[in-house]
Amino acid sequence: GKALQGVGHAEAQPHRAEVFAAVALLWLLVPALGAIPYWISGGLDYLDALFEAVSGFTTTGATVLSDFGQFGKSLFLWRSFTQWVGGIGIVVLFLVVFPQLQVAGRQAFFAESTGVEKERLTPKLRHTAQAVLRVYLTLTILAFLAYWWAGVPVFEALANALTTTPAGGFSPNPQSFAAYPLLAQWLGSLFMFLAGVNFLLQYRLFFGREVKPLFRDAEFRAYALLVLLAGLLLSLYLYTHQMYSLEESLRHAFFQVISIVTTTGFASVDFAQWVVPAQAILVLLMFVGGSAGSGAGGIKVVRWLLLFGLLRREITRTLHPRAVLPLRLGNRVVSEEALRQVSVFIFLYTLLFGFGTLTLALLEGSFVEAFTASAQAIGNIGPGLGTVGPMGSFAELHPVSKVVLIFQMWAGRIEILPVVLLFSPELWRRLR
Repeated sequence: GKALQGVGHAEAQPHRAEVFAAVALLWLLVPALGAIPYWISGGLDYLDALFEAVSGFTTTGATVLSDFGQFGKSLFLWRSFTQWVGGIGIVVLFLVVFPQLQVAGRQAFFAESTGVEKERLTPKLRHTAQAVLRVYLTLTILAFLAYWWAGVPVFEALANALTTTPAGGFSPNPQSFAAYPLLAQWLGSLFMFLAGVNFLLQYRLFFGREVKPLFRDAEFRAYALLVLLAGLLLSLYLYTHQMYSLEESLRHAFFQVISIVTTTGFASVDFAQWVVPAQAILVLLMFVGGSAGSGAGGIKVVRWLLLFGLLRREITRTLHPRAVLPLRLGNRVVSEEALRQVSVFIFLYTLLFGFGTLTLALLEGSFVEAFTASAQAIGNIGPGLGTVGPMGSFAELHPVSKVVLIFQMWAGRIEILPVVLLFSPELWRRLR
């Protein structure tokens, strides 16, 4: 309550730490309540129910379900709806609420350091929220109609559409998109790609008919180029090693590359059965993330652009110590505060990933499964490798492993720092 007092009143702006704390607690409370339908269904104990709910609301897509026939359509609809709600919630939070509250001042942490402030459409929260919601609803409806038209059963088309737009990845079919016609898989690639693009850029494209802002955006260009190059590289490997025909190689490669980069987590094939070099490409992509201002999780493309820019600047500064070297992203100069925050975020991300990997390796005995399970959880991706692969389940993991993954999914979804602040004694002194 206190953290959200005074929204819209300049004289009563809440402190950044209070806003972060409220967000962290909200993203924990909602899944705790959202677990109840799974729990009362009788098929899951509360820990598994909580795992499924957290995976849903954080748009991760990791599942503890193994026997899908045990549950009715209503539960699968709820499962998909949790991802749809979680996705719109996180997009509105990062694009609308934090900038409106002027968290950390004019150049907000969640705006400048993720590159989205320049794309805010109006100074009014309501108008910007409406723009985001229009894109979100439009993509969901188009995905549903496209999947249905491509031969996906109507209920599954709806459930998959609800989890495509938020880059969620839950599917009512245990085989994910591998169970659907090839046209549905190509369409899935298209809608997953759109799900990983900044929604305000998409608003300008679809409703403002402005194409230039999209291609002027440094993050979008890097995102599209990464998908293209990684997709072609993986296609080439799959085809030259005679794993698939040319069309199959292109389809599966681009589907899986887009699915992992956007952190959606759908699968057109069980890539846990691929040879190691092909899997390695996907594992590396787990650490990229989609665009800021989309439903995608992970580190985000723009942060990598800033980090590489910072590295390049430091190398140049070593050679030319007296040079004044402002770092630019597109046409604007990035502040030193934003660069510091990006560095802190990536440090915390690496720390939490390492903690999860080591803990799971000790409990589960497989380093590959531990590594990929930890990477998918903190990046909100969904599938890993081994028993937690795209056609597998997290049901058999040790209870402590599930708790660790729940923590990683929660922390990764809200960008880690709000969770860290919850453990700060100074925060609780402020809230007294």
